[in-house]
Amino acid sequence: MRSKTSNFLFYVLLAIVFLLPIPLGANRPWAWSFFQILIFALSMGCAVHFRGDSHLGLGKHLKIVCVWGAFIILAGLQIIPMPEFLVALISPKAHEMQAVAHVSTFYFSLDPGQTGISFLKLLAYFCLFICTLLLVDSEKRIKLLLTTMVAAGTIQAIYGALEILLSAPQSLVFGLDVNESATGSFVYKNHYANFLMMCLAAGIGLMVASLQKDQMNSPKDWMRSIATAMLSSKALIRISLVIMVIALVMSRSRMGNTAFFVAMTIVGLMTLFLVRQRSKGLTILIMSMFVIDLLIVSTWFGLEKVQQRLAETSLQQESRDEVIRDALPMVLDFPITGTGAGSFYSTFPAYKTTDVDAFYDQAHNDFLQMTIEYGVPSISILAFLVSFAFYKSARAMRHRRSSIFKGTSFACCMVIIGMLLHMTVDFPLQAFANASYFVIFISLSVIISSLQLQRPRRVRSSR
Repeated sequence: MRSKTSNFLFYVLLAIVFLLPIPLGANRPWAWSFFQILIFALSMGCAVHFRGDSHLGLGKHLKIVCVWGAFIILAGLQIIPMPEFLVALISPKAHEMQAVAHVSTFYFSLDPGQTGISFLKLLAYFCLFICTLLLVDSEKRIKLLLTTMVAAGTIQAIYGALEILLSAPQSLVFGLDVNESATGSFVYKNHYANFLMMCLAAGIGLMVASLQKDQMNSPKDWMRSIATAMLSSKALIRISLVIMVIALVMSRSRMGNTAFFVAMTIVGLMTLFLVRQRSKGLTILIMSMFVIDLLIVSTWFGLEKVQQRLAETSLQQESRDEVIRDALPMVLDFPITGTGAGSFYSTFPAYKTTDVDAFYDQAHNDFLQMTIEYGVPSISILAFLVSFAFYKSARAMRHRRSSIFKGTSFACCMVIIGMLLHMTVDFPLQAFANASYFVIFISLSVIISSLQLQRPRRVRSSR
């Protein structure tokens, strides 16, 4: 029997997940600080609740937790005062720049203040990862977590779409200027689109889980399935998916839309090859999601404008490629320890050339920016974590029999592919809400590969 404390902690986790995107995508200091406090408090509650268990209940996940812990340690070294000779030995360029500034204390980070802020975020992500591993311990809780994500995404979609359809000059809640692109409660449309992509993946995962149970071998089975779908929660999920796709297209985000449709197509094809004994409904769902959403719904609500933006994009108009070109030497100058998390905006001006006029506080390429800020060893650990999560999800899709495990694996694979695609041209992980959701999907990838099914006990009748 699960304790009341465990249930309480789990519902606190759901509340955090639901509330994360509302205050500007948690992409303001006051917003992410508030959620950091909540996550740290939840972590302390989990530590107290699981204190009697071996390794605090993390025994089967201890290796992956230690790998993530290694990344946290390397990131923490950036803000610890170091002997001057050690900085000169490991990061000569960082030593040179700090020596020119006549600093009294040497760090691996060139901006210890911003790196300290980023380190607190990393600790919050790590604690969220741990809490998800500990609290999401059943099929029912996995489904509730995915449903909460769908609910959060649907509310964001309705809010963002209504602002555009009503031609509101300012956002209803925070009073921000509204242009032709839907942003919901987010400030940046690409963060909004990336968030919707993850919520859509959660919804599609739930649909896959529900359809995987259906066995439609006759016309009567088909009619029964359709009638059930119209009256069950599947209809609400499908309506939510349609609403979120409409809002995604209305965001006018080029890579946000591209990442969603490409990730859905790739994982859909993976599902057709990997899932054993799949139902006919699952195959039809995968095909209909692409055809209906792309050719019908999206066309009505502005896909042609996204296509126009893609067609009009040129290297002459875009300066992001020059930013990437100018930022690449920073990797060579700070290969081991990086410039320090959160330091790109203060270190890049020394490297940018005269043909980059605009101010760039982000590299518009999370792969490059994170390599610059954390160094090659740290980014290699992160690459291993994400690759491991994708492998675990694909393996669960192939070998786990539970429908919710298969649906969750679909969602996790889709989120990982979509996020990696979006990271090539933007900075989706710089938003606290988006990064937190991505961490949760990484956790789910680990959970579904090892979680044991909870089968109901048979009650023996007494004679």
